[in-house]
Amino acid sequence: MNRRRNLIDRPVIALTGATGFVGLAVLEAAIEAGFAVRALTRRSQPEREHVDWVGGELGNPASLVELVRGAEAVIHVAGVVNAPDAAGFEAGNVTGTLNLIEATVGEGVRRFVHVSSLSAREPELSAYGASKARAEKIVMASPLDWTIVRPPAIYGPRDKEMFELFRVARWGFIPMPKQGRASMIHVDDLARLLVALEPGGLSVTGKVFEPDDGKPQGWEHFELGLAIGWALGKRPRVIGLSPAMLHRAARIDNFLRGPRAKMTLDRAAYISHPDWVVSPEAAPPGKLWRPRIETREGLKATAQWYREHKWL
Repeated sequence: MNRRRNLIDRPVIALTGATGFVGLAVLEAAIEAGFAVRALTRRSQPEREHVDWVGGELGNPASLVELVRGAEAVIHVAGVVNAPDAAGFEAGNVTGTLNLIEATVGEGVRRFVHVSSLSAREPELSAYGASKARAEKIVMASPLDWTIVRPPAIYGPRDKEMFELFRVARWGFIPMPKQGRASMIHVDDLARLLVALEPGGLSVTGKVFEPDDGKPQGWEHFELGLAIGWALGKRPRVIGLSPAMLHRAARIDNFLRGPRAKMTLDRAAYISHPDWVVSPEAAPPGKLWRPRIETREGLKATAQWYREHKWL
C-alpha cells in the first residue's frame, strides 16, 4: 500500500476498532473532517484513500506502536462486548487498553479519546461493565491528555446487536425489559463527537462525557419497542420481561446458539438495570457537539438499510 499517498497533507488519527460498527463510522467521519486515519485491523482490507491499514491487534504491542507512531491523536473504539467469561472481557477491554496506552505514551502521542460504556457506572452488575470501569481507571491514571466517552445504546446501519429487535418485531411482538429507561444515540452522531474531541482543550480534557440523542430522561423500554415497530411500519406487541425472564431467555439463547448467543447471562444482568439514562451534567459541550439525528427517524432509516442489504 502507498502510505505516503494515503496520508499525505492530513493530520493522522490512530484508530482501533475501525472495521466494526462504531469504528467504521468514526473512520468515515474522520476522513470527512479532513483527517487521515491509521487503522488497526486483524484481516487484510481493501485499499482506501486517506487510510493506512495496520495489521495487528490489541494483544500485539508491536502493532500498536506502529499504529500510533506520528499520530495527532488516538481514538480507542475497539472492545469486547460479548465474551464467554470475565477473562475474555479482561483481555479485550482492560489489558488491550493498557497495551494501547503504553504504546501511545512510548511514542509521545498526547491526545487519547477512549470509548467506554454507560455500563461502567454500575460495574457490579456485569463482567462487561466491570471491565469497562477498570479500563477507565487505567486511562485516568495515565499521563495522557484524555477524554472518556460513555455512549448509551448505539444503533444505526450495520449494527448487529439491536438488529435482533428489528428482526423479532417483524413477527408482531418485541421483547423488552419490563421496567426502566435507556438513552439512545445514532452511530453517526457518536462518530462526529469522537472526531470533534480530537483537538482536546480545557473544556474536554480529563472529562467523562455521556452523549445521547437529546431526549430528556431517555426512552421507556415500552416506548422504544413501539418506535422500532413504527420504523418497520408495524405495531408490535411489546412484551415486558422481568429480570428473571431475561436470565431465562439468556440461558435459552446460549443453549440454541452457543458462543454466537446475543443475549448472554452477562448482558441480561446489565439490561435488567432500570436506569441507563445519561446524566445531563455529563453532556458534551454544546458549542462542540449536538446530536443531529432524531431517533424515530434514525430507526426508520436503519430499518430501510437492513431491508436494502437483505438483513430483513
